[in-house]
Amino acid sequence: MILISTLVNGVLLGGFYALLGLGLSLTFGIMRTVNLAHGDLVVLASFLALAIADYIGLSPIASSLLLVPFMFALGYALQSVVLNRRLKDGMMPAVIITFGLAFVIQNGLLITFSADRAVLRQGAIETAGITLMPGLTIGLLPVVTFAVVLLLLGGLHLLFTRTLIGRAFRATSDDTQIAALMGIDPKHIYALAMGLACAIIAVTGILTGMRSNFSAFDGPIRLIFAFEVIIIGGMGSLYGVLAGGIILGLAQTIGGAINPTWFQLAGHVATLAVLMVRPSGLFPATIDRN
Repeated sequence: MILISTLVNGVLLGGFYALLGLGLSLTFGIMRTVNLAHGDLVVLASFLALAIADYIGLSPIASSLLLVPFMFALGYALQSVVLNRRLKDGMMPAVIITFGLAFVIQNGLLITFSADRAVLRQGAIETAGITLMPGLTIGLLPVVTFAVVLLLLGGLHLLFTRTLIGRAFRATSDDTQIAALMGIDPKHIYALAMGLACAIIAVTGILTGMRSNFSAFDGPIRLIFAFEVIIIGGMGSLYGVLAGGIILGLAQTIGGAINPTWFQLAGHVATLAVLMVRPSGLFPATIDRN
C-alpha cells in the first residue's frame, strides 16, 4: 500500500510540475527563447490572486477570470514593447532582459507585499480527499491540478492543429523567414505566444498558491523545477512536459519515501541521469538549424 500511495502521489505531483513547466516550454518551443523570469511571473500571479481575493473578495479560482486576461496582456506587452526590439540580436538579449526582469519582479513584490509568506485560501478543496481504496486517500486539489494540466494540453493541441493561428505558431517556430514570406508577422506571433504563456502562468500561480505558501523570493526555485521538467521531457515539447513532470514527481516521492532528505535531491539526480542518456530530453521537439 505504501508503494502504491507513493506512486500515485508522485504522478499527481508530476501534474503540478508539468503545469509549472508548460508556459516555459511554450515560449521556448515557438520562440527558442528562455524566459528566466518565468518563476517570478508565477509568484507574481500568486500575489495578484491574493490581492484580488483581499480587495475585491473573489476566491482564488474566481480570480482567474480577471488574472488570466491581465497576464495575457502583460505577456503580449512585454514581448511587443521590450523583447521584440532585440530579436535580430539572437537569444542572449532576451535571456539578459528576462534575468533583469526577474529581479525587478522580486523587489517589486518585496516592497508591495513584504517578505512574509502568504497562501491562497480556497476553503474545503484544500483539505478534501478522494478515497481510492481502503488505506489510500489522495487530495482533491492535486487531482484538480492534474486535470487542469490535461485540459490545457488538450486545448493547446487543438489550437496548434485545428486553427489558423495555431498553424501560424508552428510555421513561425519551424522557420521565421519563410513564415514571414508567407505573410505571417513573426513579431505578432511571438507576442501572442508570450501572452498565451503568461495566461498559463496565471493559472499556475493560482494553483501553486493554493497548494503551498509562497514569498517574493520563491521565483528561482519555481524556475529550477520548470527547467528540470522541460529538460527531462524535451525542450519545446508540450507532451514531453507531462512526461517530464511525472518523472520528476515520481523521482522526488520515491526518493522522499526512502529518505525524507532525498526528496529534492532525487529529482535533481533524475534530471542529470536523463541529460547523460538523452541530452535533448525524452521527447525533443526542437531542431538544430546549425
